[in-house]
Amino acid sequence: MLEAQLRQLQVPYKLSGGQSFFARSEIKDIMGYLRLILNPEDDSAFLRIINTPKRGMGPATLEKLGLFAQEHSISLLASCTHAGLAHVLPSKAYGTIKEFGEFIEHYTRELDQHPDPVPIVRQMIDETGYIDFVRSDAKTPQQEKNRIDNIDMLYTSIQSLINRAEEDEDRTIDTIIRKLVLLDMLEQQQEEENTNKVNLMTLHAAKGLEFDFVYIMGLEEEMLPHRNSIMSETIEEERRLMYVGITRARRELTLTLAAQRRAGGQMRVTSESRFLDELPEDHVDWPAKAKKKKSHQRPRSGR
Repeated sequence: MLEAQLRQLQVPYKLSGGQSFFARSEIKDIMGYLRLILNPEDDSAFLRIINTPKRGMGPATLEKLGLFAQEHSISLLASCTHAGLAHVLPSKAYGTIKEFGEFIEHYTRELDQHPDPVPIVRQMIDETGYIDFVRSDAKTPQQEKNRIDNIDMLYTSIQSLINRAEEDEDRTIDTIIRKLVLLDMLEQQQEEENTNKVNLMTLHAAKGLEFDFVYIMGLEEEMLPHRNSIMSETIEEERRLMYVGITRARRELTLTLAAQRRAGGQMRVTSESRFLDELPEDHVDWPAKAKKKKSHQRPRSGR
């Protein structure tokens, strides 16, 4: 969520100890489909998605497809539906490649004509079997959840770009994909440059670092301290992590918590972290503390 908001506001950021949003494989894959719809001549996008998920296209088949495209001076996608390709490939391989080409052409038309493209994009990705591929490819349930959440975040980002567009022509799928591609390019450029940017990191990754302004989010029971630590009655390590976090701030520290958080597909009311009550009151500015009994969840600032 933080990454999505920073991208939409075009605020440079760096993700320490992890991949940036557009560098994640599932985002690259879906962006490959969108890039190919935007530009049918994009052979690199074609090669990324032709076997994602797997369609049985081996290196020999793709080599023949590439030679055919080169000989006819057309793109790989255009080659897929070219009648002459049937004389080059075995019938099964030709059928699969032709079906893929027609699939992309179909959704290109659908997205061009539809006033609400996000459900169509979702339908397209679902129809490829990509979501099932992600589920089967994930090594752990948490990895599966993270990757599915990232895909949903991409859909949300597309919808947000549409909602924020002021002109009708800025709401077209072509314009939205171009903006996503531009955001991807800017993200890569920012990673290469040593510019002033927001640093996103875990408490573990923050050890030994200092910043003028620090924001720590999720100061709720079962998050910090974590639920596992509470159940095992071993929260001292969590308390040390909290100390690491608050001592990273040179000038100002802001601690926040959510009033509600989604868990298991349902929204649940949270309670503030016990660590908040351990902070010295004379160093804490908490205007809403007087109303804590009515509303337990208020942002908290420390200086």
